[in-house]
Amino acid sequence: MGAGLAGTATAIRMLRFARLPVEIVLLERRADYRSAGVAYHRDGNPWDHVFNIQAGRMSVFREDVLDFVHWANREADRGDWPARWADHEFTEPGPAPRRIFQDYLEQRLAEAAREAYPGVVLTEADGEAVDLEPSSTGVDLTVRQEGGAEKVLPAAHVVLATGLELKDLPFATEVLEHPRFVRHPYSADGVSKLEALPPEAEVVVVGSVLSAYDSAGLLLRRGHTGTIRLVSRTGTMFRAYPGTHEHGVVRLDCPSTLLDAYRDREEFLERVRTEWTAACATVARDRPDIAPEVVAERVAKAWEPHLPAAIERIPSSELRSLLDEFGTAVAALRVGAVRYTIEVIEQAMLSGPVRLLVGAVQSITPTGTGRLEVTVATADEKLAVEADLVVSNFGRETDYRRVGEPLWHNLLRRGLATPHGRTGRGLDVDHRGVLLDPSGRPSGPLTAVGPLREGDEIVRNGRTGAFAFNLAAIKNHSIAVAAHVIEQLELSGPPSAPAPGRPADPDSGRARDLAGSGTSDGTFEEAAGPAFEQAVNLEVRRMATSARAQRERIDARLDALIGFPAAPDGPGRRRLQAAVSRSAVRRLTDVSVTPRQLRHHLGIPDSADTYEDMED
Repeated sequence: MGAGLAGTATAIRMLRFARLPVEIVLLERRADYRSAGVAYHRDGNPWDHVFNIQAGRMSVFREDVLDFVHWANREADRGDWPARWADHEFTEPGPAPRRIFQDYLEQRLAEAAREAYPGVVLTEADGEAVDLEPSSTGVDLTVRQEGGAEKVLPAAHVVLATGLELKDLPFATEVLEHPRFVRHPYSADGVSKLEALPPEAEVVVVGSVLSAYDSAGLLLRRGHTGTIRLVSRTGTMFRAYPGTHEHGVVRLDCPSTLLDAYRDREEFLERVRTEWTAACATVARDRPDIAPEVVAERVAKAWEPHLPAAIERIPSSELRSLLDEFGTAVAALRVGAVRYTIEVIEQAMLSGPVRLLVGAVQSITPTGTGRLEVTVATADEKLAVEADLVVSNFGRETDYRRVGEPLWHNLLRRGLATPHGRTGRGLDVDHRGVLLDPSGRPSGPLTAVGPLREGDEIVRNGRTGAFAFNLAAIKNHSIAVAAHVIEQLELSGPPSAPAPGRPADPDSGRARDLAGSGTSDGTFEEAAGPAFEQAVNLEVRRMATSARAQRERIDARLDALIGFPAAPDGPGRRRLQAAVSRSAVRRLTDVSVTPRQLRHHLGIPDSADTYEDMED
């Protein structure tokens, strides 16, 4: 459900991972969002909208860091690209226009469908999911099609990849339909209003984070001279990455005082400030190769493995309050943006057109002249600012009880989804992304990817900032959820008939010797033996391989290693295969190394033809 980045990435992984016949239906309610979502679709992203992060971090495959850059330079059809980009050589640290990501995802999805195993098929369907109901065979999904007709689609498993939900704006209720108010800056209508604006017009952009920079940058690059006010409750501004920046990982000791008992907010914040200052000083002293602009990001990410233990000590009400108050500031520490985005804003702030107004928007109302009046409460006073156009930053709703879509009303009513208890952000899920009911048990064959898992990512993995478009999290979700779904389908499938002279379930000896003791779900625990390690290494390579012929060769080696070539679909083979797959997923989603390091760390060949020469 949902064919944006998260849904498309998960479908690609399923098409690669599946060995047995399965139909993968990729459902999308908006045709223009397919393989794009709100962040990347062409109609809402003119050519001046570039990725916030470097092009080299935009690969949909975490283990193949330069896949997007290679596609843009070698495969992309540039026939209708403007001159600014038509002859551009894309580099790992450089910018790239956001709109071409839709072409990239479309082509990688089509490639995955072509290279899938026989019987593994992709169906791209249009319609809006409005209800889910568990059935004896999985889930019945009610889909509303164009014109209002509804049909029920039976599914063995459903993955929710519904992306971002819009937040209600109580301060803008009078102007939501006003022609001078832009609620959807990433829409064809929103972009056309910005492009049609006279250069001298006065503009207010609600927000000062990266999506606000897109609107302001679009105007500035078109020669806008009128005042552009960025209205921000916190006044947070993002920094530019150095021109040669590469993603990196540093390791830091646990900030031990954060594990002390939580007493009150001010005392806790003082501990955070002390530990933070010390950690930044340590990185600056010990790693002079790291640019000063990136030290905060390195520390923020190095702290992530330690934060779940610290977060566990904070009462839920306090945790929610802290996240609300400091979420934007933490996001600005954890991620920056390419200079292409930041420089035009910084230059305009120095020369005058762009001004930062720190305060909370109280109301937006029409004036008698047809303009809009924005009332802002600053620390000292209330200000009334008139504007020819007001652009709302992309306010997203993280509490699904407040989302008006029928799907969420029905999921919550049925107890199939539960708002995240600790943070109030996203839904309660287990470590596999499976939705939990109000009692904490799996609610059915339902998993989630992307922003739906924000609260869980905070408390489980310490990801505390910039989650809405966190590609690293989405990439890992796509791997883990696709592997889990395929595993469940293959474990529940009917066993093949055993070959003559072979037992029907040859798992009692070989499988347990290879993988260790059994688990409650019938699979096996990871073992430390060399045979299991070799199987996991092969499975990592299989998961990272796009070409079917190469995956088939790796599968043959796995069958020979596991020892079930005569009964490849037997239950013992499948359960052992699930244990191997789970270990491979853990390695592919290891965030303690960078994506560049990951490929080398896992021994994934750089050249496809080296698979034929892999040694045992």
